[in-house]
Amino acid sequence: MSAFTPAPFAVKPIVLSGTRVRLEPLTQGHAVALYEATRPQAEVVFRWHPKHIDSQAACKAWIDAALLEQASGTSLPFATIEIASGKAIGSSRLFNIDQAHLRAEIGYTWLGVPWQRTGLNRETKYLLMCHAFETWHLRRVEFKTHSLNVQSRTALLKLGASEEGTLRRHMIMSDGSARDSVYFSILDSEWPTVKAKLESGGAAFVHQIDT
Repeated sequence: MSAFTPAPFAVKPIVLSGTRVRLEPLTQGHAVALYEATRPQAEVVFRWHPKHIDSQAACKAWIDAALLEQASGTSLPFATIEIASGKAIGSSRLFNIDQAHLRAEIGYTWLGVPWQRTGLNRETKYLLMCHAFETWHLRRVEFKTHSLNVQSRTALLKLGASEEGTLRRHMIMSDGSARDSVYFSILDSEWPTVKAKLESGGAAFVHQIDT
């Protein structure tokens, strides 16, 4: 029996557009707008994140780190653009990309406070999962969140993700406290049901434009 070898796929900057959100390849050109989107409530935006963007310099460093991951082929970071206003309002990415095992994680996701609880985060995840499952043909997409982040855990369950377990004392937060991380996943076999549910709620089909 010959060994199974997954078909390689390209991890390259791409634009993913929906009805209300456009995901653009993250660059330093987004730094000023993204920092402005965090203000004046950065402590709310990054409450559950290990690292906070609390200055323009921190934002630039955060983008530099994301671009280094992209260069290694393990991450595809985006700036989240509100189509109606043309503003950069947050960020998200596909990362921990493992071509050998056809899996990746969606995370580093945040939106400025005015755009939270508006459905834009759901559309963002929809666009990223379309790319992961339908372009890259992944078998698994992962998510993780702080165990105390009830809002995020509830949203992931409503999305159709399955809770898999908790990694205890998994990460160190910016204040030095230990974070337990709860893992969730959606499989390729589950994606058609998840996609149909999202589209019934008004999400748009993904459009892909190479940049």
